[in-house]
Amino acid sequence: MEIREISQEQLAGWMKEGKEFQLIDVREEREHLQHNIGGDLIPLSELNRLSHKIQAGKPVVLYCRKGIRSRIAIQRLHSKFPDTEFYNLTSGLMGFRI
Repeated sequence: MEIREISQEQLAGWMKEGKEFQLIDVREEREHLQHNIGGDLIPLSELNRLSHKIQAGKPVVLYCRKGIRSRIAIQRLHSKFPDTEFYNLTSGLMGFRI
């Protein structure tokens, strides 16, 4: 399975133009409270229990600190939501400077 990537510039463009998508932070709550770029908090550790929060009718962008946990989350979610477009924020928050 190929995981689609979205750059910080592309994500900023989507936000600026008002594109419909869901933004999900897969880090733990304490990390999210320290710094986040918005979106829903669905920690990787709670992904199975909270997967009902995924808005499958629109593109879904997942992020974490470096982009590793969000890639794992996408792999897990893809089998449950095969028709949903999932995107991994390239380099995660480490690369987010917008």
